[in-house]
Amino acid sequence: MTRLVAVSGSLRRESANTTLLRAAIALAPSDIAITLYEGVGDLPQFNPDIEHDAPPLVQAWRALLRDCDGIVVACPEYVHGVPGAFKNALDWVVGSTELAGKRVALINASGRAVHCHAALVEIITTMGWIVVDEASPVIPVAGKNYTQADMIGNPALAEPLLAALHAMAGVPAMAD
Repeated sequence: MTRLVAVSGSLRRESANTTLLRAAIALAPSDIAITLYEGVGDLPQFNPDIEHDAPPLVQAWRALLRDCDGIVVACPEYVHGVPGAFKNALDWVVGSTELAGKRVALINASGRAVHCHAALVEIITTMGWIVVDEASPVIPVAGKNYTQADMIGNPALAEPLLAALHAMAGVPAMAD
């Protein structure tokens, strides 16, 4: 069983990125379990003074990532970069060396989010995580008001999502 955590970089309730992740969860085969983390906006502002005695929400975020096999990210671009709340979530796990070698899929919900994608690749690889290119498709759904059912029912959207999940399940974790 491959255990993945899906994380949206958007705080919007009707975010195309979050909807895309929900579609991925619905499409996942029985040997891939995906947990959608919805606490990005609830995490306190990163503070290195309390990093090693972090609040319970941060401890739960770290544990979720530590206990999974890989992470599926769908993140919008704001002002050519990573949204602040999502960057804050990443900041809380930078010092977690037990997360080194985690596989990451960067699913781009907009073909225009190239700056955010590049920034995420830089951040994630600096953290010691591994971006799985085969699991990082561009699936242009932003601005189209697709529902989860629309995404699941459209082969042009569903097939790359499913291929990304299979790629995440098929890439071995980095050896210690």
